[in-house]
Amino acid sequence: MNIHIYEVDEKQDGMRLDQFLKEVSGLTRSEVQKWIKEGYAISLPNRMVRSNYHISDKEKIQFSWEEKKEIELIPQKIKLDILYEDEHIIVINKSRGMVVHPGAGNIDNTLVNALLYHCGESLLKVGEKTRPGIVHRLDKDTSGVMVAVKSDIAYEKVKNEIATHEAKRTYLTLVHGQMEGPDGKIDLPLGRSLKDRMKWDVQPKTGKNAITHFHVLEFMPKYSLLECKLETGRTHQIRVHMSYIGHPVINDPLYGRKKDNFPIQGQALHSFTLELKHPLTGKIMKFEAPLPEDMKKCLEIARKENI
Repeated sequence: MNIHIYEVDEKQDGMRLDQFLKEVSGLTRSEVQKWIKEGYAISLPNRMVRSNYHISDKEKIQFSWEEKKEIELIPQKIKLDILYEDEHIIVINKSRGMVVHPGAGNIDNTLVNALLYHCGESLLKVGEKTRPGIVHRLDKDTSGVMVAVKSDIAYEKVKNEIATHEAKRTYLTLVHGQMEGPDGKIDLPLGRSLKDRMKWDVQPKTGKNAITHFHVLEFMPKYSLLECKLETGRTHQIRVHMSYIGHPVINDPLYGRKKDNFPIQGQALHSFTLELKHPLTGKIMKFEAPLPEDMKKCLEIARKENI
């Protein structure tokens, strides 16, 4: 990760942030905007800023980015749990521990590698070059239902359904503590953490709108099983929101409690259902990924836990 601190001079006073960083970093404007959007631009000492922010004389801007590395996408024979497939879309039940697409630290053994083997090299022409067929993501250690796209004609339609939340998704999660009521709404804006770039925080002034609805499916002595629906799709949204209100997700390595000892690798969070319109026929389709065995075992322990 390149980390630089740039000081604004008199001639640059009033310039847009993205234009300023383009000139001083040597990156393209779209690249600069990408890193700003990810939260890697800070007006020191600690104010996060956006692309259209206007800089001031003597102001110091910290800007971070990663060098581009070409990753060769290799088809790999990896077992997929396929819930539905036709010539335009494929719906899978992603296993916990599987990364969706290659990137820094994960150059292979991802869902994309598995899809390339299963669907063939024609998938390379669908969507983004580095993540062909991918229209949304799940965290590595979040299991459950997700859709990928196999044709150009379907790509923009499904991607738009996901982006506008016309496609409806529900998640199941096991959290610490008994919720204060059977239903609730968490409306707290989120942004990348200033202290740890791997994490996201509630940031009332600079964060992006984030709304999570939850319904308690089961109250246990010290835990709650929730169904969550998102109005927005921010990174780590459920995990950050639950942690902030004092009910962190079981075994969450970033936002949870350090002494969790449940038989699960990563957070107890599962993408349970996905409902969308087929991109060609317009037919409403609903898919469900059963609760995985590791979360079932966590539930068994949580139901007995009364210490």
